[in-house]
Amino acid sequence: MREQNIEENSGKGNHSEKRELVCIGCPLGCMVTVTCQGGQILAVNGNTCKKGEQYARNEVTNPERMVTTTVRLANRPHETVSLKSERSIPKEKIFDFVKALKKVEVKAPVHISDVILSDVAGTGVSAVATVNRL
Repeated sequence: MREQNIEENSGKGNHSEKRELVCIGCPLGCMVTVTCQGGQILAVNGNTCKKGEQYARNEVTNPERMVTTTVRLANRPHETVSLKSERSIPKEKIFDFVKALKKVEVKAPVHISDVILSDVAGTGVSAVATVNRL
């Protein structure tokens, strides 16, 4: 994702900040500009749909991401099970999430959507399997 910060002076000693984002809310990939001042969002421009406005507001105030990774399959040293977070987590928790899963091994059989680990790194989000391993 390309993001750029631009500061502006409104002439009254108040600085506003503009952040340019490429929206990933839908396939259009709009260039969205978010204008903020004092931690408040003043305007969102450039989005073609409502998803773009919501994406931009969330990205500026509370960015979240889905996490994908793998864990080892017990007794099969060269095999892994792919998994993902069941929903998005705060961006600043990604490394904690992955680190918590680094020591995890699972035993076969594993089915798609099986919960591999609950409440990973205190996020309240589970890691679920994305593949079957018999």
